[in-house]
Order: sequence, then C-alpha cells, then structure tokens
Amino acid sequence: MIDAKIPKGDLDNKWVNYKGHCKLVNPANKRKMEVIVVGTGLAGASAAASLGEMGYKVKAFCFQDSPRRAHSIAAQGGINAAKNYQNDGDSVFRLFYDTIKGGDYRAREANVHRLAEVSSNIIDQCVAQGVPFAREYGGLLSNRSFGGTQVQRTFYAAGQTGQQLLIGAYQALERQVALGNVQMFARHEMLDVVKVDGKAKGIIARNLVTGELERHFGYAVLLCTGGYGNVYYLSTNAMGSNVTAAWKAHKQGAFFANPCFTQIHPTCIPVSGDHQSKLTLMSESLRNDGRIWVPKNLGETRKANEIPEADRDYFLERRYPAFGNLVPRDVASKKRSLH
Repeated sequence: MIDAKIPKGDLDNKWVNYKGHCKLVNPANKRKMEVIVVGTGLAGASAAASLGEMGYKVKAFCFQDSPRRAHSIAAQGGINAAKNYQNDGDSVFRLFYDTIKGGDYRAREANVHRLAEVSSNIIDQCVAQGVPFAREYGGLLSNRSFGGTQVQRTFYAAGQTGQQLLIGAYQALERQVALGNVQMFARHEMLDVVKVDGKAKGIIARNLVTGELERHFGYAVLLCTGGYGNVYYLSTNAMGSNVTAAWKAHKQGAFFANPCFTQIHPTCIPVSGDHQSKLTLMSESLRNDGRIWVPKNLGETRKANEIPEADRDYFLERRYPAFGNLVPRDVASKKRSLH
C-alpha cells in the first residue's frame, strides 16, 4: 500500500489538527540531530536556513559553485498568495481551488490546501528577508493577474521574481552558515542515497573538484533537487537540471508519480535556428499585460504587424469570456495548438 502520510479529518482542518498534535523536538535535542539537504535552490536553501534557525545541524549540498547558480532564478512571473490585498474576493479556498483546477485535478488536494494556507506567511517571510517585491505608490505590495485565476494575487519583482526570491533565501542560508548551524558543500554531486532500516539516513557524494567520494550521514535526508523537464525533447530548463538525484532515489525504492505532470508555458518561443539550443521562456505575465490572438484566415501569409484588427481572432476571449487570456495554461496551450 502507498501511504501519502496525509492527516485525517476535514480538508480545511487536516494540517491545523496535525500541527496541534504532532510530536515536537525540544531545543536541546535539536542540536544533536543533523539533517542533510541536497540542493540549494528555493526549496533547499529555505529548508536548510529554516532548519538551521530552529537549532538543527544541517549539511547542505549543491553541485554548482554557489547556491546562487540554482535554476530557481529562471522563474520570472511571480508567486501567488491569498492575501486578498485587492479586496476582490480572494481566499485560501479560492487559491486552493484554482491550483487544483489549474493542475487538471492531478494534485493531492490536502497538500494543495496546505500550500494555500501557508501562502500568505511565505510572502511575509520573503519580505522580511529583503526580497524587493514590486510596490504600489503608497508602499503597499503590488499584485497582478496570472493564468488560471480571476483575482489579482501574484506578488512579483519585475520579470526576475525567481532571482530575487533566490537571493533572499541565499542570504538566509549564508547567515546560518556564518553562525555555524549550516555546513555548505558546494561542487558536490549526490551519487546515491544511503538507507538504514528502509529510511534515508545519508548520502554518498562526489567532490567535483578533487573527485573524492564522501560519506555523509544524518537523521533525515531532504532531496530538493528540482524538476525533470529535461526528460522531454523540448524544455526551458538548464541542462544542469538533469534529474539524477531523483533517479537515484527512485532506484532505491522511492515511488515516482505522474511523470507527465510537468509545468508548461503557453508563452514559450520555439527554437528558430542553429543559434538557439533551447526554447526561450517569456514571462507568463504577458497574458496579463497583453492579449493572445491568431490570424482568422487559414493560410495567412502577412506578417503579424500587418494583419488588421478585423482579421485577428482573440480566441481565448471568445471561447472563455469569464477568464479570457487568463485561462489555465494547459487550456491556453491546447487551444492555441488547435488553431
């Protein structure tokens, strides 16, 4: 049987009840426990920094020369949170529902609800770490629309949200490194997961500078090693995002669910010649700041800027008037391909 470890109870109370009844570790015992974090992007850096802040001893590994080289910087558009700053009817449930629907109902509902619950705290934490989110003239955090929603809940930093978030997480991580709570292992590649009694308790890593193999053990192992989009022919992921860590865990018995469940972008520009090696990713905020259209006439030969308004079909606005250009991205992509 596959056990997802999802708490019992009603959806909106599962995690509240779990947090109120789960076992805690007292501060004196935390100092005796060492946690291994593999990967230092947004997930890994923030996890290592938070665990260090709590009092655990942490070993953080990344195969880049610095955590600042993580692929998390590639995120452009923004990060969603149900703060309802616009007073436009947003709520935790609406963020939960939009995320489930935008994921084509393939995500675990309890986990997505937890994501919606903590979304507001994540924004507060990022602001506290110095992430320069865009602000309104009066100083309040700004929001913009994004695909799959009818409310404005996306917090952003121009077209470089991922980079600014990563710098914030990196600063928090380096603070814990300076305090001695986190030990950083850059230029190290995880080669295998070490199990003790069926649980991940350590890793085998290669020092990419010397080639030496190293053994590291701890109380738990966190794999924060990014996505696997490069298993597909076309991808915007850096070639360094090579899914080897997840594959090593899979070979040790970890389950691999929904391999088709990857992030897609309706605003990708295809490879147009030998000078390009990968797809070019444009920010999905284009769907907020612009309009998507195709030529009305089959076999249109005129350049896009020569096609008059009367010969343009704004098909998303025509077919989905309630959402328009802000339909979920898989819907926008499928309808565009049909056209």
